[in-house]
Amino acid sequence: MRRLSPTFALAFGLSTALAGAASAQNLTIGVRAGPDSIDPHFTASGTHAEALKHVFDTLVWSGDQLQLEPGLAESWRAVDPTTWEFKLRRGVKFHDGSDFTAEDVKFSIERIPTVSGPNPTTIYVRRVKETRIVDPHTIQIVTEGPAPTLPNDFIRLFIVSSKAAAGLTKDNANEAFNTGRAAIGTGPFKFVSWTPKDQLVLERNDAYWRGPAAWQRVVRKEIPNDAARVAQLRAGQLDMMVRTPATDVPGMTRDPKLAVVKVDTVYVFYMELDMRDKPPQITAKDGSALPKNPFQDAKVREAVDLAIDRDALAEIAMEGLGKPVNQVVTSNIFGFDPAITVPKANVQRARALMGEAGYPNGFKVVLSFTNDRLPGDGAVGTTLAQMLARIGIDVQAAGQPGAVLFPARTRGDLSMVMSGWGTLTGEANYTLSSLAHSYAPNLRLGAFNWRNYKNEQVDKLLEDAAIEMDEGKRRTQLQQAGAQFRADRSLLPLAAVSSAWTLRKDKVSMPKPRVDEDTLAYDLKPGTP
Repeated sequence: MRRLSPTFALAFGLSTALAGAASAQNLTIGVRAGPDSIDPHFTASGTHAEALKHVFDTLVWSGDQLQLEPGLAESWRAVDPTTWEFKLRRGVKFHDGSDFTAEDVKFSIERIPTVSGPNPTTIYVRRVKETRIVDPHTIQIVTEGPAPTLPNDFIRLFIVSSKAAAGLTKDNANEAFNTGRAAIGTGPFKFVSWTPKDQLVLERNDAYWRGPAAWQRVVRKEIPNDAARVAQLRAGQLDMMVRTPATDVPGMTRDPKLAVVKVDTVYVFYMELDMRDKPPQITAKDGSALPKNPFQDAKVREAVDLAIDRDALAEIAMEGLGKPVNQVVTSNIFGFDPAITVPKANVQRARALMGEAGYPNGFKVVLSFTNDRLPGDGAVGTTLAQMLARIGIDVQAAGQPGAVLFPARTRGDLSMVMSGWGTLTGEANYTLSSLAHSYAPNLRLGAFNWRNYKNEQVDKLLEDAAIEMDEGKRRTQLQQAGAQFRADRSLLPLAAVSSAWTLRKDKVSMPKPRVDEDTLAYDLKPGTP
């Protein structure tokens, strides 16, 4: 056998060690869905924001339990009822080496209404009337009336470079960000490349103000198919995967090479019912037009509610990774009402209500639902269709990617939608003002109320809560609004979502799983070989 020379052996050993060290600093994550653009202001969807938190920082940071923490703003205070002052972090650099200043914050706030896409991010700046630069590291936000929870909204205020994104419009912003020209943030990773529906490649920002991440290179691979993510993880092509299917959790828990991490999230599945006079996807069973929209009848909405077995959705459709709910916010959210109970399914009563409303034989409707966004969403959608069939409603189950569903919902093309929502700010007004308030663009409220739902009592409670500085009074107002909104049944909360990650123990660990389900490479640590 030929013997290696000492010099060659040393060089070979050194190169092998370096290769191993480099590999140890590379992280590949299998995700279910990724960004819809590299412009952080393009859409408010959770998977979009999750991906872009790697490149861009927010003014206020949201911790693993949604607690407010300093981000690019070191501190904030209410100067008066309509003015918030934010002290900005000094010494922060954008990825191109330029300084972060108040000008970038002002620019980011003012560009959002001009570039937001189909799922608008304007909800995060809807209360802003004016931005005033006091000095390069101090900015004041003047609001339309008192805004006690403005810092909560700003956990999704991504700061872009005013220089790199200057002059961009709704028509050309995506191209500039997607190619990397404008993708200049202050976050823990620099943008390398993005292939839509494939992968996002990032490299470490060694000058990150919080300190460098553990990973030199991060690849977020989009693998919508659950079985494919599992197979790639087991084959060693992934270091970790998000949203482990419930059926695979027991087997992966028993595998000594893997670790399963679970958390109850703030996401809630819900179903929306079209309240408009001319719904586009509701007909008689023979396809002919109905004289009126059946969902405008409170008895029909109650029948739909009673036809749903929430326990079965959580235990069977979600395979144990869910909990039945009757509110669109979870119990850890400010404004949750513990007095609201979860209804039990009652098919017999539901059928009687359908008859009383004049629909003894039911009608036909299309149920559109996401099948790539949250754990179990596809199974929940198809199960709902089966449950409604028991009371005579013929449901066409239309599962689709969120990137298809959300624009169609915004355009008003749909009549029954099942999706998920997470109260990511930790405060119920964020959710209720978007889903329960009537659509009022002049007030910047009801941005996601496509259904034409309107209750003046709910509107007033939410408008009062939005400016109420007393926490006790604000909590009561939000609980009252939530209770009335729930009683009207234009939106039916179904189940809270639990989530599971699976990791290769020798490669990566996850000390603090987040209740908003975000998988952030900066929070992940090396595993134990």
